[in-house]
Amino acid sequence: MAVPTAVYIVIASEFLLAVVRCDGINFYNIRPPVDATPYPKSFKCFTCEQASDNYNCNRWAEDKWCPQNTQFCITVHHFGHHGKTKFVTKRCATWEDCNAAGCRHHGNTHHTECVSCCEGMACNVEVPTNHTNAVFTRSQAYSSAAPSSTKWSYLLLIIPALLALLFLGQ
Repeated sequence: MAVPTAVYIVIASEFLLAVVRCDGINFYNIRPPVDATPYPKSFKCFTCEQASDNYNCNRWAEDKWCPQNTQFCITVHHFGHHGKTKFVTKRCATWEDCNAAGCRHHGNTHHTECVSCCEGMACNVEVPTNHTNAVFTRSQAYSSAAPSSTKWSYLLLIIPALLALLFLGQ
């Protein structure tokens, strides 16, 4: 009778391990393997200079790695008073570049400029159109004091084996 109980415990533990492993995945900030990048934590942004609209910018964006002195992707959207796009510029950006996030109305040229910045691989897909989405979005910083999910994963791997040995040894 002890063997079936041990089997159920092992199966339940493996199920819990699978659930815990999935919690650590960030599907919105996927990075390529380290060996395929020019330097650690490298990234790409959609890049274009004064494209006619967002579709053409993204469609013809140059596929290259951002320089090491940049950490973010910036999108600058210029549009007229009826919301019609005049042009879109996207590129890699520094912290200083991203301080311009927000929207400004240029009365002399009768257009609005909205700037947004984001952190992550090709995160600048959309164009900002108002104060709600013309923002500086940063990924959550992870504290070194936070418990490591990797340690819990190893612990959850060991527990089923120990329980199986305990029940089989009786």
